[in-house]
Amino acid sequence: MRIFERLADLERKGETVAIATVIRAQGSVPRHEGSKMLIYPGGGIEGTIGGGELESRVIEEALQVLKDGKPRILHYAFRDPEEGDVGVCGGEMEVFVEALRPSSTLVVVGGGHVGKAVAHLASWLGFRVVVSDDRPEYASSQAVPDADEYIHCELGQLPEKMKIHEETYLVLTTRGVDVDVDGLPKLLDTPAAYIGVIGSRRRWETTAKELIERGVPKEKIARVISPIGLEINAETPEEIAVSILAQIVMLHRGGTGKPMAHQPRGGGRTQEK
Repeated sequence: MRIFERLADLERKGETVAIATVIRAQGSVPRHEGSKMLIYPGGGIEGTIGGGELESRVIEEALQVLKDGKPRILHYAFRDPEEGDVGVCGGEMEVFVEALRPSSTLVVVGGGHVGKAVAHLASWLGFRVVVSDDRPEYASSQAVPDADEYIHCELGQLPEKMKIHEETYLVLTTRGVDVDVDGLPKLLDTPAAYIGVIGSRRRWETTAKELIERGVPKEKIARVISPIGLEINAETPEEIAVSILAQIVMLHRGGTGKPMAHQPRGGGRTQEK
């Protein structure tokens, strides 16, 4: 499979990979501008930018890029290995290394009124939206028209049906405690960025108690956010969706959720037009 086809395939699957591209080559070097290599999180590669010591060093740098997400330009000389160079060909090379990370995915579990509103707003905000429900009529474009993917399965089967990664936000607009208790243990074993469960405080306390009785560690249960969303006194499904997405965007962007308006000295608020 060609490099660009592989990248498209990895993006569809929500996989992470680093891309090393030769951006400058001067003199005698093993590969020239445009040569690419993919580096996977486990250290495996696809393609080549020249092999040998050069490739070993680029792989090491690429693994760091996968950890910190910061692209970098690497300069290598092919003159004197005793001086730290990567070869003796006589040329120079620059390699640009960047990470392809999965797009932020919002999974709505439960295709009812609130789930439909959450999916619509999340799609408008640019998330890749997945709708899942154990009822086939709710995991469909007829019930929720704004999703990119529909998965019909039990809640606990979701990690088997899709890749849940560090940029996955799970919004459980489910219909009851029984569904949550049965399915949450599997979700808590995933690296999801956010696991939120809709419902009252009492509903969540009941759910958490039953999870503890089933042997789920408290530190795992503490990952769950419930009640879900920011407090804006929301009532309608659309207002609830705003509350939920505001909380997710806040966490995703590192916000505080505090009002941005300030109180001027003389009392009263002013707002620029």
